[in-house]
Amino acid sequence: MPKVTRIGVTFPPELLKDFDEIINKMGYESRSKAIQDAVRLYVSDRKWIKEEDTVQTGVILMVYDHDAKGLESELTETQHEHSSIITSTLHVHISEQDCLEAIAVKGKASEIHHLSDELTTRRGVKILKTTIVTV
Repeated sequence: MPKVTRIGVTFPPELLKDFDEIINKMGYESRSKAIQDAVRLYVSDRKWIKEEDTVQTGVILMVYDHDAKGLESELTETQHEHSSIITSTLHVHISEQDCLEAIAVKGKASEIHHLSDELTTRRGVKILKTTIVTV
């Protein structure tokens, strides 16, 4: 059996509650197994990042709190800085507080990766998912 490494992870209470409800409904016998699967999915979704020089096409989906101070101007500025790889943007109001943006991108994987990282680390960005389409 391969050696495993034990780590500690902290969660906001509501996120852990939601996670536990979902994994229980799915039938997971342990939280560790569910976290391992979640990390595997995270890694497989981002393997394209390693191929930095290839041209990729995809969509960045982002949910953010539009009330977060200065966030909308930061997001706009970041998108302007990366306009060479952004082909289209769709903005949707999903609640009184939250907005969803779908940003279509085409460019080097390294540039998409850089844009994705810049957006996801902004305070007020709740969810960001980058999906790359390989044909």
